[in-house]
Amino acid sequence: MGSLSIWHWLIVLLVVVMIFGTKKLRNIGTDLGSAVKGFKEGMKSEGEAPAKDAPVVGHTIEGEVKKEGQPRA
Repeated sequence: MGSLSIWHWLIVLLVVVMIFGTKKLRNIGTDLGSAVKGFKEGMKSEGEAPAKDAPVVGHTIEGEVKKEGQPRA
C-alpha cells in the first residue's frame, strides 16, 4: 500500500487526459498561469512606495529641541 510509483502517476495522467482532453487542460493551465501572474503583480505593487504626488500621512521628523541662547554642539 506504500507510496505511488511513477507508473501510477503516468496512468493517472493518461486517465485525466482522456477524460478532459488536451485542449481543456491547456486552457486550465493558461488560466492558472495568468491568475498566478496577476497575483504576483498585485503583491509587488502593494509593497511599492507611495507616489510623489500623494500626501504623506503620519510622517515623523526626528530632531532635538534646544533652548534659545544655548550653544550648538
